[in-house]
Amino acid sequence: MAAPPVAQNQRRALMFGLAAVALWSTVATAFKLALGYLTPLHLLFLAALTSTLTFVALLVWQGRCIETLRLGRQRWLFYLGQGALNPFVYYWVLFAAYDQLPAQQAQAINYTWAITMALLAVPMLKQRLTKRELLAMVVAYGGVVLIATGGQWNFAATNWLGIGLALLSTVLWASYWLINTKNKDAPIPAMFWCFAFGSLLLALAVLFDPRQLPWHEWRALAAAAYVGLFEMGITFLLWLTAMRTAERTSQLSMLIFLSPFMSLLLIYFILDEVIQVTTLIGLSLICLGLYLQRKKV
Repeated sequence: MAAPPVAQNQRRALMFGLAAVALWSTVATAFKLALGYLTPLHLLFLAALTSTLTFVALLVWQGRCIETLRLGRQRWLFYLGQGALNPFVYYWVLFAAYDQLPAQQAQAINYTWAITMALLAVPMLKQRLTKRELLAMVVAYGGVVLIATGGQWNFAATNWLGIGLALLSTVLWASYWLINTKNKDAPIPAMFWCFAFGSLLLALAVLFDPRQLPWHEWRALAAAAYVGLFEMGITFLLWLTAMRTAERTSQLSMLIFLSPFMSLLLIYFILDEVIQVTTLIGLSLICLGLYLQRKKV
């Protein structure tokens, strides 16, 4: 059963969109703070579990439990695979990248996922790249190289493991959305099953991990709960509502460009990272590439 239609209201859509972007802007800082107390696996397990419970609460509130159970019975194998991809593999790789890199580098590279998706659409969806999309890729990945090397071209000093993990996360995230291009299931039940199966897989991984979860550390639990709520849970609902309410989605899509720069401010003031000029230039190139990709001829 599809979700009921929402009345269009551009002002309301922009309010929801701004709220989502503001919350997304905090997650790079939240990732680094949480990783000060937790391993990437432990952070992911606790965050995914929080997100799963959030979707349960939303489904109960909307009275859609029967519909969701029916979907799970019909398509459990599909959502098991989806849960293995996201959150299990994608977020584990992403958190590992944040564990390796300064927050400013990891979050900037992660914003290239839309460019990666256009590249992957060629083999996966048999689409062709336009000249504009090729130019967008050159510009955006030029920004990635600038951020990765700090503009000094000292390749020996570059953390290629962290950079590789950050780039791999964009491939995984883009693949997840490309696989879902033909999925017509209602978003919230679908997301619930992704995170439910992902949490189950993560629980098994934690059982075989020799390191113990720090259940006694309230700051670790609070940080993981924040990530689960505002990276994986509530923010998704805000953005989904904004997209369904909007009269013109083009205005909403432009809000995305605010998030990385707002995020840099938080990284500077809360994490005390010195923001490199090369990060600002490289991130600007990434955003220019995204703009060129989205702009219609």
